[in-house]
Amino acid sequence: MSSYSKRILKKLSEKPAISVEDLKDKDAKTSYALTRALKNLVESGCAEIRKSDRQNYAKITAYGKTRLNSMTLEGEDALVPQTWDGFWRIILLDLPENRKSERESLRYLLKKAGFVCLKNSAWISPFPYEHLFMNIKKDLELTTEMMIFVTEFIDEESKKVLFETFGK
Repeated sequence: MSSYSKRILKKLSEKPAISVEDLKDKDAKTSYALTRALKNLVESGCAEIRKSDRQNYAKITAYGKTRLNSMTLEGEDALVPQTWDGFWRIILLDLPENRKSERESLRYLLKKAGFVCLKNSAWISPFPYEHLFMNIKKDLELTTEMMIFVTEFIDEESKKVLFETFGK
């Protein structure tokens, strides 16, 4: 994904909708690149254009939010402290079959964030990504389908397994 596309997605994630004109720069070369990037985002399903009487507005889609979250995890500026703070992040994920694509996207994000699948839909990690997943939960309206726990209390036998898994 181009740097222009990333910039547009980041801007779109900050507001419900943004005027297409506000996304463009005054510089003609940059303006063309941004227009092209927006068109590519719409074609790939990451953004959509809403037309009104006066102007067109761009809006990020649920898929676009997932892609942006994925880029956040992959980006160099998204480094999370690698020193353990003593807390485990546990995410329970239970999406029905009719939301399979969302489920697969979430599993991908969980793996990218360093989570390990314990039992079917239970994921655990020592890394502080709970805020990212709380935002994803809110964005995708996963009220009961995703539960997030942060705890320091785990039984001794499980701790041994987790310490081996994460090298803590």
